[in-house]
Order: sequence, then structure tokens, then C-alpha cells
Amino acid sequence: MKTTQILIAGFGGQGILFAGKFLAYKGLTEELQVSWLPSYGPEMRGGTANCNVILSDTPVGSPIITQPDVLIAMNLPSLQKYVDTVVSGGQIYVDSALIDEKVAREDVEVFYIPATQIAKSEGIATLANMIMIGHLLENNPQLSFDGTEEVVKKLVPPAKAALVELNLKALTLGKEYK
Repeated sequence: MKTTQILIAGFGGQGILFAGKFLAYKGLTEELQVSWLPSYGPEMRGGTANCNVILSDTPVGSPIITQPDVLIAMNLPSLQKYVDTVVSGGQIYVDSALIDEKVAREDVEVFYIPATQIAKSEGIATLANMIMIGHLLENNPQLSFDGTEEVVKKLVPPAKAALVELNLKALTLGKEYK
């Protein structure tokens, strides 16, 4: 694996930081070098939130990402802010249930996933973030869907054990979305 820099962005309450934590922990289970840098506005819910995740075979020098290989945009302001920062040849994942705008760039691979709509229709409205992550794991050649159950079980606290199956369902829905 080469170094993969992932920027996840949206608004507070969408699970942006949990999605980043999931990817970081997944990297750790695969014995990669990892950096996880969350950032959110003072409002938390409804404010801006983003998360930088770096997965690499070699030590990570800085946790700050200025040119991500992958962008996951969960709302329109995030897409507009970061779309031009993605490296040529990179990937952009768009929650098309919340974002009507299309990416004009032709030098990146773009995936439109109606994650919020899928999550609501499946009764897991708060897990659009994990649907996006499932799609990323399935479609990025540097990443793998293997081991997701172990990671979810490690990250979901025992008091919320019922969320393990729901998170796994969301990841699978994202993986299988065509």
C-alpha cells in the first residue's frame, strides 16, 4: 500500500469523526502507520466537521492533509470547499441524497451514493456515514472490506452493543451499492 490520505467532511452529527476513527482503527488492525486528525466547529451538531485520516506503510510525518487522495463529502459546503484540493487521479465520494451538484472535474473518479436516503429507508438514519465508508472500502484499490466486523466491535462501546449489527448493515449496504 502506498500512503492514502482521506478527508471526510460534512456537518456535526453526521458521524464524520466516527467514520474517520473507523478508518484509522482499521488501518491499525492492518498494521499500517496511521494518523487521525478530527476538526469540528464549536457548535458540534450542525456545525462544520472534518477528519483527516492517513494510512501508510511508512511513518506519517504530518497529520495535516492539503491534497487528499480521497474526499468523502457529506454536504454541499464540504464538496464546494474541498473538491479542488483532491489530487488528480483521486476519488470523490458524494452523498447524493444531500448534494445535487455534480463534480465538474474530469481528472478524478467520482461516486454518487444517496447514503442519507438509503440509511433512512433502511431504518438506520444516523448511519449514512458508514454507508459511505462501505462504498469507499469496496471501491478504493488501496483499502479492503476485510476485517470490518472486528473494527466495529472494537469501536462500539458495550453499552451500545445493538449498534454493532446496525453499523455492519450500513457498511454492507455501502459495499453493495451500485
